[in-house]
Amino acid sequence: MTPYLFGPAFSTLVRSVRLHALEGGLELPCGLAPGSQAVAWRSEAHLALHPFGQVPVLLHGEQRVFETLAICRYLDRQLLPPREAVDDPEQDAWASALLTTVDTRLIRHYLLRVAGPRPRPYQTPEEQQRAVAEVDATLAVLDRQLGDRGFLCGSRFGLNDALLAPMLDYLERLPEPRWLATWPRLDAYLARLRARPSGQAILVATDFALR
Repeated sequence: MTPYLFGPAFSTLVRSVRLHALEGGLELPCGLAPGSQAVAWRSEAHLALHPFGQVPVLLHGEQRVFETLAICRYLDRQLLPPREAVDDPEQDAWASALLTTVDTRLIRHYLLRVAGPRPRPYQTPEEQQRAVAEVDATLAVLDRQLGDRGFLCGSRFGLNDALLAPMLDYLERLPEPRWLATWPRLDAYLARLRARPSGQAILVATDFALR
């Protein structure tokens, strides 16, 4: 059975999984209607797929895999061509950091507040300033990690690049401020990721708000 990724195509995490799959030659269809049956958000059917009513969820035959990292590991084991095994604690640490701290600071606390489908204005100028300062501090850390390398954790595209690319892509598309203009190495890095075949397929401009 063709695997199906439950989740909207504009979700940063859905985009990450699809980038990872495309880098291995697998095009993953996605959406909110597995088997052509629409699943309402946070419905009983949704909670049956993901216990916390989130996305993405990979459906492959009778197999249901939820959470981004678990999905990517499953793809590596079951559906993608064998790759050279990498036992690298640094890469594992960065995968964890990207899915927790970086996602929280760039997406949950900032992007979704200013460009989401239901923007929630900051309650005070101080709250907004803290969120902006977190974005700036996070980009500084990412810039140091990237350095002069081609990719976040080495000389080859890896899972961590697939995790980070959609976040930077959406951040760069905000009309103001021009975040990556302050970080030319990150800006050039994003341009390289967008130029890859996977990036050309996934990191495309959208006319909808972020979620």
